Amino acid sequence: MATTFKNDTFQDVVLGRKSIRVYDENVKISKEEMLEMIQEATMAPSSVNMQPWRFVVVESPEAKETLKPLIKFNVRQNDTSAAMLLIFGDMECYELGEQIYDQAVAEGKMPEDVRDQQLATILPYYKNLSKQEMNDIVKIDSSLAAMQFMLVARAHGYDTNPIGGFEKDQLAEAFGLDKDRYVPVMILSVGKAAEEGYQSVRLDAETITNFK
Repeated sequence: MATTFKNDTFQDVVLGRKSIRVYDENVKISKEEMLEMIQEATMAPSSVNMQPWRFVVVESPEAKETLKPLIKFNVRQNDTSAAMLLIFGDMECYELGEQIYDQAVAEGKMPEDVRDQQLATILPYYKNLSKQEMNDIVKIDSSLAAMQFMLVARAHGYDTNPIGGFEKDQLAEAFGLDKDRYVPVMILSVGKAAEEGYQSVRLDAETITNFK
């Protein structure tokens, strides 16, 4: 089911977003709702629809203890949030390419001949990309999904905080993932804010934009 913003305005959802560091520890998010929010977040754009984003929901006390030493400057979010969402980019995302394009055909969104033509071009191209080129692609796409999740979570009535300060060389292995395949992109804390939080300033659009 797609999320609607109901009575929330753009001002409330986007411009009113605050940086939240402490959450209401009594608020939990069900597996069903978390999966719903992740599903909605995956409507984000994706290069040739390879959907390289992968998610790990850290919500149990044991998993949070595993995460804790890897996010030394963001412990409060880890301790109080309903969950910490780890977002990785899959360097071998093309392995699901046929499944993705077969689904597009099954749902009537793509003719079979177009699927065959695109896969014949895309899969060899992706397999031959350098590690740095693939790294750039999966991080861009996964970052779009991360931002989408933040907006979706707000529409569901939750607050989030993006975290980039963590032990990137240890995160994948700590949660049983191949560190060479799964590139850590971002961590999002999610829950109900237990404090007002604060808003940061932004430069004027005129300062950062050129028209040619």
